Amino acid sequence: MPALTLSRVCRVRRLAWAVVLWSATILYPFVLVATVMNGTNGFVGMEVFVSALLTVLVAALLQRHPLPGQGTLLLAWTWALLQMPIGGIAALQIAITDLGVGYIAATRRHRVSVPVLAVTLAVQALSAVVFLSPDDFLLLIIVLAVSVTWLAGNSIQVRRANAEMMRVQATAQAVAAERLRIARELHDMVAHSIGIIAIQAGVGGRVIDTQPAEARNALDAIEATSRDVLSGLRRMLTALRKDDPGAAPLGPSPGLDDLDRLAESTKDAGVRVDVRWKGERRPLPPDVDLSAYRIVQEAVTNVVRHAGTPDCRVTIEYGDEEVSIEVEDDGRGGVVGTGYGIVGMRERVGLLGGEFAAGPRPDGGFRVAARIPAPETAAVAAT
Repeated sequence: MPALTLSRVCRVRRLAWAVVLWSATILYPFVLVATVMNGTNGFVGMEVFVSALLTVLVAALLQRHPLPGQGTLLLAWTWALLQMPIGGIAALQIAITDLGVGYIAATRRHRVSVPVLAVTLAVQALSAVVFLSPDDFLLLIIVLAVSVTWLAGNSIQVRRANAEMMRVQATAQAVAAERLRIARELHDMVAHSIGIIAIQAGVGGRVIDTQPAEARNALDAIEATSRDVLSGLRRMLTALRKDDPGAAPLGPSPGLDDLDRLAESTKDAGVRVDVRWKGERRPLPPDVDLSAYRIVQEAVTNVVRHAGTPDCRVTIEYGDEEVSIEVEDDGRGGVVGTGYGIVGMRERVGLLGGEFAAGPRPDGGFRVAARIPAPETAAVAAT
């Protein structure tokens, strides 16, 4: 009931305001002419105040009904000039109607503002010719005044349109960047786990008849890995839900503290990961911690898939202002730039203002190195 009452009050207010505006529009020419005819040595008294108030109300009509509003201004001031053909009335006619032209040019399209410009200019020029016997200079002033006003209003509209276009483009770029981020997250999350699952499935299929225990271990590894990736996907999809902004993710994002679990799952795939820590370990900002983990995960996945080696080394070094990541192997090496893994790692590091390098080692194998800024102050704030 309160909402319904409020809605009715709003409708009554809008109706009352519309009645006031249209009543003022109807009365305006008559009041203005009466004020002009009664004025002798300038406009004084209550009539001037009422005329000024009605002028403001008619100008307010331009907001929703520009053509009737501008037409009323032209009619009223032309009629007033007819009753008292003096320069002061002509100047007011030009100034007030030109302001209407500028407002319409700033708020309406050219198909509306250009005809308004033409009609206003014609009325002003014709009024000057009929009532004031002007010279060429006065006509030039009239043309310049209305043209400059229209151009000023049009420039405001153009700037507003450009600002809106830039806002739309910025929104589109933000959406595209978010989609790329999600794509990288999905790639990093799924590629590693599916690769391990595929390898374990192959191992289990080959030894299921001869070594049932090993096949059981492979199935256990597949189950654990698949549960991990499903939990990660569930967290991501929950975070992306738009219909329930208050929903919290089902679990924390992975970080460098999860490297031991990553090493265990990779060991089940046939590659031993030697994780080495240097420097004093400390909490990192969430984005740095997640990106560092994803870089190691992607690099280790590439070792499993392409290196053909039984082990690799992961070195995490904490500096005062940064964290460094290095993943090395002694395998067959690789080709930089193939697939999306190297590109994704490079983009992650670049977004955080760090440095990234990946390529074959001089003595064989492959090396991935990243340096990500992580000041101690930022880490403390993140905790």
